[in-house]
Amino acid sequence: MAKNRNRRLRKKLRVDEFKELGFDLSWDFAEGTTETQIDAILDGFIAEVIDPNKLAFAADGNLQWDGMICTETHGKCTEEQREQVKIWLEAKGVQNLIVSPLFDLWYGEEGE
Repeated sequence: MAKNRNRRLRKKLRVDEFKELGFDLSWDFAEGTTETQIDAILDGFIAEVIDPNKLAFAADGNLQWDGMICTETHGKCTEEQREQVKIWLEAKGVQNLIVSPLFDLWYGEEGE
């Protein structure tokens, strides 16, 4: 496709200044962690990191979790937000934490 796109088309295609960045993450809770403990950690994560940064969090798991984080509205997650997520989860003692680099949510390319 041609690179000389007008603003409306760039927005529709979510490219250039309209690119949306997010990141994947996964972690494990220690064997024996109860559902109540997992719920408390996830509630804290949402209240202390996700909501204040206007992020969206989609994940599932029991002791092993996989998910994705993006912005609540159209936009780009930042390296600072990514690092904040990582630091917060590490402080809670999760195991095998993997936080991907930022990537383009629509086209899968590595972010800026």
